[in-house]
Amino acid sequence: MNEPEETAGKARAPAQADPDIRWSGLTHVGRFRPNNEDSFLDLRFDGHEVSYLGKTGQSSLAGADYVFAVSDGMGGAKSGEFASRIAVDRITRLLPRSFRLSAAGMSSDFQDVLTELVSFIHTDLVNLGLSYAECAGMGATLSLCWFKPGWVYFAHIGDSRIYHLPGHGPFSQLTHDHTHVGWLRRSGKLNEREARVHPRRNALAQALGAGNQFVDPHIGAVSSGPGDRFLICSDGLIDGLWDRRIEELLRTGPSPGEQPDAVRRLVDEAVQESGRDNTTALLIELPAAAGGGPGP
Repeated sequence: MNEPEETAGKARAPAQADPDIRWSGLTHVGRFRPNNEDSFLDLRFDGHEVSYLGKTGQSSLAGADYVFAVSDGMGGAKSGEFASRIAVDRITRLLPRSFRLSAAGMSSDFQDVLTELVSFIHTDLVNLGLSYAECAGMGATLSLCWFKPGWVYFAHIGDSRIYHLPGHGPFSQLTHDHTHVGWLRRSGKLNEREARVHPRRNALAQALGAGNQFVDPHIGAVSSGPGDRFLICSDGLIDGLWDRRIEELLRTGPSPGEQPDAVRRLVDEAVQESGRDNTTALLIELPAAAGGGPGP
């Protein structure tokens, strides 16, 4: 899923006359990195089949679940790229199975399913790191959103992020950065400006693999409805854009002559402002009725 500049999925779900869900994803290698260690996933599944979605599309939530995820690999050489691809590949294998078990009344709730998923990916990466010298120490972040009618379940580990912009309500970061600097900011000991320049801002306290013995993912759920937007992004986007600017770009339309694509605006501006890291953004929207949508 990683190409030098931009990455897309493999297929597109059929468009619906009145879509319940719309998505757009883009990844960029940045201005200084030789390869892209970010991966993203757009997936639709029901009790019968799994479909890889294109980088943009729209569809209906009726009768199917949708999963979107961003993973940022680490480990040097090609192992970081490999780690993020493993993370999204395992999601493709495991979540549809959980869907089928749930339909048969044999599955636990979403917290158990997502915790098991994260644990499985972590164990897989640790074992690969122990088995192959070129994979030693490799790891990955993971931020995942699972869409069902009326709800979004999420799982997160690392310093990629999930943001939520409700149709009517304040913009917020749903996930916790698994860094000491993230903890300092949540504790009120650092503001956003101080956190962005802290010398240990990129030192992860938790990641999948990467020699960690245990992981404690952030698992949660948020109700959703028409007009809501969810942004999943890697830390390259955050490095280039302040939270306030991310919100502005999600709320406002394009400038004259600009492509009407919020994801492209986010990625292009982040790369222009920083570009020191791979930069990935995946925007999922639940379209509002005509005349509705996120307010100012």
